[in-house]
Amino acid sequence: MYIRELTKAHCPVKAAIFDFDGTISTLRCGWEPIMEKVMLKHLRGGDMPDDQLIPMVRAYIDESTGIQTAYQMEWLANQVRELCHREPEDLWTYKDEYNEELLKMVNDRIASLENGASTFQFLVKGSVWYLRMLAEHGIEIYIASGTDDADVKREASLLGITGFVQEVKGAPYHKKDCSKEVVIRELIEARGLSGRELMVVGDGKVEIQLGAAAGAITIGMATEEWLQDGSTYNKKKLEKLQAAGADYIFLDFVQLMQMWER
Repeated sequence: MYIRELTKAHCPVKAAIFDFDGTISTLRCGWEPIMEKVMLKHLRGGDMPDDQLIPMVRAYIDESTGIQTAYQMEWLANQVRELCHREPEDLWTYKDEYNEELLKMVNDRIASLENGASTFQFLVKGSVWYLRMLAEHGIEIYIASGTDDADVKREASLLGITGFVQEVKGAPYHKKDCSKEVVIRELIEARGLSGRELMVVGDGKVEIQLGAAAGAITIGMATEEWLQDGSTYNKKKLEKLQAAGADYIFLDFVQLMQMWER
């Protein structure tokens, strides 16, 4: 099955949902060590020594990539209770602490954009081109992210993609709602779309599994975010996307467009 089958001449795709971080934007590339640092700060001194604690935290972060941050902080709170034998802070306290640390990195990158740096250094290769093409084909585009709603809206605007999309939707402040699931459900139920009229694009298992469960066409982006040349897959992303059952998996949007033209 060729990617050209996703065009209106071959397949009735009416709407597309995109994950944001790691799929379109690389502004938050490098978030994992920051989350690890915050988690270890609160878990050290408990029952588990570092040689066991660090691998456990890293494995959880890797496994939970793509879910809403609130659920990751809920896991942290549960581990504090179990391993450190003390009542944890509220999960939102942990989330705010993590977000504050993460935004130090993100805001430095945003400042460079505001000072005239090219947006393309923080965009997955070919993403703007692809979004523009979908919009020109009359396909509605939605961005759904586990990042806080205000932050993802701000970052999408700074990267210049909001002109192509109908809605950018992130996680509501201090609420454990899955925005990706909400957008998919609304498109299928409220707008009366059948599964194959919807396309879901992302770099993680969460959105691919949600899309597959809804009967949508699913496209995985196994992008190595640190690189801009599209020369290699991110092995962990590739494995997760394969396990999640993505219909197609690509290095970046340039490779996807090349397939589209075949």
